[in-house]
Amino acid sequence: MNKPDVKIEGFEGPLDLLLHLIEKNKYNIFDIPIVEITEQYLGYLEHMTEVEADLLSDFLVMASTLIAIKTRMLLPKEEKEEEDEDDPRAELVKSLIEYKMYKYAAIELKDMELDAGHVMFKKETIPKEVKQYREEVDPADLIRESNVTMAKLHELFQTLLRREADRVDPVRSRFGTITRDEIRLEDRMVEIRSEIRGLKSIRFRTLLTRKKGKMNLIVSFLAILELMKTGVIAIRQEERFGEIMIDSLEG
Repeated sequence: MNKPDVKIEGFEGPLDLLLHLIEKNKYNIFDIPIVEITEQYLGYLEHMTEVEADLLSDFLVMASTLIAIKTRMLLPKEEKEEEDEDDPRAELVKSLIEYKMYKYAAIELKDMELDAGHVMFKKETIPKEVKQYREEVDPADLIRESNVTMAKLHELFQTLLRREADRVDPVRSRFGTITRDEIRLEDRMVEIRSEIRGLKSIRFRTLLTRKKGKMNLIVSFLAILELMKTGVIAIRQEERFGEIMIDSLEG
């Protein structure tokens, strides 16, 4: 069994570890190579020495589940049984998809929480006449505004760039420069396709800021544009001034 040559990260649970392995190896979540993923999962498990007992039991239960699925898939089957039997991985895939959706929802809620931290409220002081005023809107403008334009995407991209710059600690940043490996556009495109395959209504800003750092932000933006151009994803805005959403067009 090959041992992972990276330091064990803090995973929230067995599904989190499995999802990490699938995305790291760019596996198709709907067609998981169960033999390889089981070996890698067990290899990671051997390195987990500082895990709470309750959490460790969850990892062990998943290990036994993977071994059971692996055994079922390796056992020879009669032709009739092979036609009628469901894929042993189906339940696992369903759980991974659900976990992935909840994980993205948690990221979006966290992003909303951060945005809310910059909002200030005060008691209403607007005169009644001003409050009741409604600006006339040309229906043609509403039609144009309902479509996502490159100008809107560029505006959101610039906003996120400024936010990324604001996160830099002006004191710590002077201690030294952290160098990163070069990020290839093609690799980021593959990562994004794997992350959102089969998912709908992913917020544009959430996907763009999935990886931290200015260079990651730029490469992610270019990757999303390329995937949109090639018809892998669709970008939409359902209401005026609403969030820009991304839908995967791959099953």
